[in-house]
Amino acid sequence: MTSDQQLEVNDLTPQAFTPYGWMLGKPIPDGNGVPLFSNSATDFWQEHLFNTGGGGDAELLWVNYRSHSTEVASLEKHLLTQQAIVPLTGVIIQVVASSTADGSPDLDTLAAFRVPPGQGICMRPGCWHATRVADAQVSCLMLTRRSTTLDLIQHLTTDARATESAIVSIPPRQLEDLAQRELPVDA
Repeated sequence: MTSDQQLEVNDLTPQAFTPYGWMLGKPIPDGNGVPLFSNSATDFWQEHLFNTGGGGDAELLWVNYRSHSTEVASLEKHLLTQQAIVPLTGVIIQVVASSTADGSPDLDTLAAFRVPPGQGICMRPGCWHATRVADAQVSCLMLTRRSTTLDLIQHLTTDARATESAIVSIPPRQLEDLAQRELPVDA
């Protein structure tokens, strides 16, 4: 089933992504109380304090995204942890939505963002999401909660109920043509 409802893919900005979490990869801050260091050889600064939720261990995952489907008919969320995704080898399209009071996806907040290499996103707990690529597989670095990963794998490979995540079907939405809007990797 397809839908005439188009979902525009927007450029990622800190302001536009705020309802869903945080944009990563902003320019070096001017100080402003942000821990940072800069010299002729290197710059580093605090970008975000990652929160796995109470008692959770953080883990780094290497994730290969391959879905280039323009149809978005399901969304996933994680109940306890933030989740950060940083594309390394190409552009990803991150589809996000806030939760309603009952925890279901608020489709009025459904948005899609183009996330190029060198930037990333960190989603709040409860942020509904789906990831797409414009063309070929894209490798990403993901920061998440270890128990959430194990819970999701068990759910996806057996009949076990997920306790730290949820996946739901939504009325299908069509992403705008990804191929014509793809950013070059060096952009």
